[in-house]
Amino acid sequence: MNPPHLRRLLPLVLAALLVPLGPVTADAGPTRPAANFEGDTVPARDPRAGVAFYNGQDATVAEFPAIVAGLREGGSRPQGQSCTGSVIAPRKILIAAHCADAEGRKTFLYGLDDLNAAGGFRTDVVEYKKHPKYVNFDQGYDVAVVTVADDIPVRDGRYAAFATSADAGLEAPGRNGLGFGYGKKDFDDATRDVTLDKATLPIVDGRQLCQGVGAGFKPATMICAGYADGHVTILPGDSGGPLVVDGKVIGLASWSRSDFKWYSVYSRLTNDMGDWVKEQLGPQQPGRFGVGVTPSALKVAAGAYISATVTTTASGAPESVNLTASGLPGGAGATFQPASVQTGQTAKVTFQTSATTPPGDHRVTVTATDSAGESATATVTLTVEGDAPSGDVKVTVSPAEATVRQGFSTTPSITATGGTGDLRLTVSGLPSGAQAFLTPQTIRQGATSSALLFTGLQTPPGVYPLTIKATSADGKVGTTTFLLTVARFGS
Repeated sequence: MNPPHLRRLLPLVLAALLVPLGPVTADAGPTRPAANFEGDTVPARDPRAGVAFYNGQDATVAEFPAIVAGLREGGSRPQGQSCTGSVIAPRKILIAAHCADAEGRKTFLYGLDDLNAAGGFRTDVVEYKKHPKYVNFDQGYDVAVVTVADDIPVRDGRYAAFATSADAGLEAPGRNGLGFGYGKKDFDDATRDVTLDKATLPIVDGRQLCQGVGAGFKPATMICAGYADGHVTILPGDSGGPLVVDGKVIGLASWSRSDFKWYSVYSRLTNDMGDWVKEQLGPQQPGRFGVGVTPSALKVAAGAYISATVTTTASGAPESVNLTASGLPGGAGATFQPASVQTGQTAKVTFQTSATTPPGDHRVTVTATDSAGESATATVTLTVEGDAPSGDVKVTVSPAEATVRQGFSTTPSITATGGTGDLRLTVSGLPSGAQAFLTPQTIRQGATSSALLFTGLQTPPGVYPLTIKATSADGKVGTTTFLLTVARFGS
């Protein structure tokens, strides 16, 4: 993993903000431009600036299980990463209001320490509700609550606790806040790093120190944290990320000076802004239990099957829930193993299709229901592909699936026949850190090859459908699927 650094922010007003900057000083001086969310243009660089002073630390989702990455189509960062949020209820995300302003369809990705790794849980945005007093990020009230389409499977149901007016004082200068974000690790995003980082930032007196930038620091709605020279700071992509004090999110990464060699300004929640967030949750905060499916999009050939992991969460005492699926296409079925779990546990769901299952995208709903009839749902996009193989080559693999711990291997056997001449075998769809070795890679008609599938210690846990392809000497192709489930080392 690249050297860690906490990331940073930029918004819609980017074109107006990208102006040459003078020497970096802490004086108030003339008003300097402010900036925040990820944009497609790099801000002007101070000629003396380096890229190695952001000085954050590598972090994991396990440290702050409510962390979630905001993505947008067309974004310049890997995976379109543009903002960082906190899950505060099964389908609610706390984030900066300005994160809604960037163009492009928005989604959220949960559960990854590195967004470039395979797996994770992805969900669509249903509503981006900004604070009614929000106008622009440097005017204050930079807070929003996002409603998403699916229950997010937050680990152990540990939704983020956030501050309200009852917590006034947590933002007092002299305290330290812990910030998290998926944003840039260097000024120009040269490393293209989208791992999760954290950094400890001292809270300072913004009335004295955070002046002379943008529309000015407003203590009623903002928190000033960090350092005058920005040697530890937020960067584009950190927008909306939490500042945590005493286990509560007291601020959301909002903006900095446009060169980011300055303090980090957070939206303040220890006031009526936090009270507004609480109102958006209503009586549902948090839900009694939730359910999610990973991955949330699956592809399967007609007549084949594919599996995924169902994760349930509990905010209170564990209870038994039954798992069912609806919306399945004709000729398809779903099998849960087990069909009933305690909230907080996981299950395996296998979708089996038939030769008559219609091709296309099918939205399947997975429901968890308790004994009182209360339920939580998650959606899966099941894409059924038509006659994928070309030619008459047939490939089989035995066994058809296996569960492997990180750092271990499995050895299925592959047999192929059809077409003319010898057949060359390949394996695709391997997760990060995994390797495949075929002995031999080229086989005669009807012969068998041994596949040695290695996983790495850093291979992300998850369910991965691998495609095994056989190509005959005359160019005919056949494929089959091997389902590789990677389990955490020591599990």
